[in-house]
Amino acid sequence: MEQISDKESRIRIGISHGDINGISYEVIIKTLQDQRLLENTIVILYGSSKVASYYRKLMKVNDVNFNVIKKAEQAHPRKPNIINIVEEEIRIDVGNLTPVAGELAFLALEMAMDDLLKGQIDVLVTAPISKKNIQSDKFNFPGHTEYLAHRCQVDDSLMLMVNRGFRIGVVTGHIPVSKVSETLTPDLILRKIKILNESLKLDFGIIKPKIALLALNPHAGDEGLIGEEDQRIIKPAIEEAFANNMLAFGPYPADGFFGSSNFREFDGVLAMYHDQGMVPFKLLSFDEGVNVTAGLPVVRTSPAHGTAFDIAGKNEANPQAFRNALFQGCDIFTCRMKYKELLSNALKTPEQTNEKNHE
Repeated sequence: MEQISDKESRIRIGISHGDINGISYEVIIKTLQDQRLLENTIVILYGSSKVASYYRKLMKVNDVNFNVIKKAEQAHPRKPNIINIVEEEIRIDVGNLTPVAGELAFLALEMAMDDLLKGQIDVLVTAPISKKNIQSDKFNFPGHTEYLAHRCQVDDSLMLMVNRGFRIGVVTGHIPVSKVSETLTPDLILRKIKILNESLKLDFGIIKPKIALLALNPHAGDEGLIGEEDQRIIKPAIEEAFANNMLAFGPYPADGFFGSSNFREFDGVLAMYHDQGMVPFKLLSFDEGVNVTAGLPVVRTSPAHGTAFDIAGKNEANPQAFRNALFQGCDIFTCRMKYKELLSNALKTPEQTNEKNHE
């Protein structure tokens, strides 16, 4: 009976193993060497015990032993668990892009996502994939973010990069730079502001978030001299957001905004395109950053780095970002539970509140 109670009080973290030829297993194993992680969580890796054994031997790690299970509910509360997505032998080609690695990355992601949507796990942490070899008839998305939004049947989501108090999302995501300007609309920007505003409240416990928006053009367009998008597209979205009780400000020229450390005055930042947000974020947080998919009904995080094929198998990968992704996922899940409880209490009648207090 004590073990059941112990299991029920823990946050269940599912990990999809990513690309088996990259650094995924290395950072997963290094993270699980920290036994403190298993004090309040249940960890389930969707992957391969044979691949895990291969990397354990390569890294000469003897203190991480996986408990092999068939389904999530069988997970041991004080050991790292693994669900084998395949039973047959797997060809590992460290540091190289292979079709089988893409197939297995998708299979692990699909199985983990199935369990997340069924409530078998509470948090999904995705190890890095190759966006090229994972493409197939079943996965035709630019990356994790778009796939997860599709599986959750939500119309919109936001890639949000997080490290300590620095949070930056991107409006247009994984599209060519040449298409950014034509993709931006006041409606799209307003939708992203709403997602970020809600995530800052729901996932990070910030009651009245303060959000900055970056300009698209140098010097925020210089009143139209260097481009009109900032005045014509971004500013109206900010004004609409403010009129709807969201504290959105800008647009700010990106160079001065980060150069002067103005970003530290805001709870969240919205960049107009991928590299505008990712370059400053990775300069400040490369070894520690976490990717959070905001706007989903479920919790998903990942390390902010990629497969790092160039250092795969060399035992050089830093696990800090992956470790942070695990703990960030737990923090978000806990924050959502508290938010739900507060909302539930706020909706109760005085009579119900009195009854609860007398129990």
